[in-house]
Amino acid sequence: MNQGVQVVGVYVRDQDEALAFYVDKLGFRVHTDVRNGDYRWLTVQYPDQPSFQLGLFTPGPPLHDPATAQTLHAVVAKGVMPPLVLTVDDCRAAYDRMHALGVEFTQEPVDRYGTVDAGFRDPSGNGWKMIEARR
Repeated sequence: MNQGVQVVGVYVRDQDEALAFYVDKLGFRVHTDVRNGDYRWLTVQYPDQPSFQLGLFTPGPPLHDPATAQTLHAVVAKGVMPPLVLTVDDCRAAYDRMHALGVEFTQEPVDRYGTVDAGFRDPSGNGWKMIEARR
């Protein structure tokens, strides 16, 4: 039996804003964008990883009551969720390109552990680590 993780979701403040960020600034592409009433299933994927999708979901119906949705928005915006990790060939070059596109960095590239890493946030506050792949 084959198993694997296909979709990992993150909560976002606004799906259109998140979609523009992940596609235009990080280079993801849209995989699925469907609606069921007020609910929108929106996933993106990195072109070099066709079997993995990142879900861009808003807290709220049908999953949570409005108070829980508001709490989730606040927690995400504070950047307290564990960071996601993006692997790149050249961290400094990716930093320069993304910084020029307006990505909010929380940490400039730093040499450590035998590689280079940087930190950034999406418009909803989700934290990311960008790590240079070891050669």
